[in-house]
Amino acid sequence: MTIETHERLPGTAEVVIDAPPVNALDVAGWFALADAVLAAGRNPDTRVVILRAEGRGFCAGVDIKEIQAVGDAALVGVNRGCAAAFAAVYDCEVPVVAAVHGFCLGGGIGLCGNADIVVASDDATFGLPEVDRGALGAATHLARLVPQHKMRQMVYTATTATAAELHHYGSVLRVVPRDALVDAAYEVAAVIAAKSPTIIRRAKESLNGIDPVDVKRSYRFEQGFTYELHVSGVADEQRAAFVEKRDPNVSK
Repeated sequence: MTIETHERLPGTAEVVIDAPPVNALDVAGWFALADAVLAAGRNPDTRVVILRAEGRGFCAGVDIKEIQAVGDAALVGVNRGCAAAFAAVYDCEVPVVAAVHGFCLGGGIGLCGNADIVVASDDATFGLPEVDRGALGAATHLARLVPQHKMRQMVYTATTATAAELHHYGSVLRVVPRDALVDAAYEVAAVIAAKSPTIIRRAKESLNGIDPVDVKRSYRFEQGFTYELHVSGVADEQRAAFVEKRDPNVSK
């Protein structure tokens, strides 16, 4: 099962990504994640959502092999699926606590950047390898996690930042050992769940209303350049090199 929802404690919904080997989601997986997060938030008994993952890392982004195999339809589908999943985290009627371990790449950044609170294990790393994959996107969300110039450096170089760095910036609330991550997420969630559910829902709505950046519109703007790179043929070589595990031709 790619996406599962559990209720370990009353008032807390746990949405879990489980798509081995690296939690790189295909088109269906992104839409399933969007549906699960929105459904959890619509449940009147839910006061907070924890978004986490099983396996080696939190999320490696999109399934590039699907795009290579299917072509245009998969690219359009995954663009829409990512937009839906990121928006679901943002629009979820209750706060979303992202619990991140291992790698958080590409689409994982979109999820964390739109989460209300992020806790991470001490082995967590965050990055956007999009430039090396022939795509663009989620700089909108990375800019919510790191300062502007750090975000630009990470986009251009495709290098990662550690959980400790993001904790320094204030975008990661807590950094804990990996085996303590889920408990840490539940500790944060418990504080929120103890508040008035009506007030917390209005607080979430009000904070979204004063956001200085329209994250949904800005992300869709970024995605337009991904499709431009695709139709120009530049992205094909980057994706093929990734799938074939070789260095890409970067002559253009």
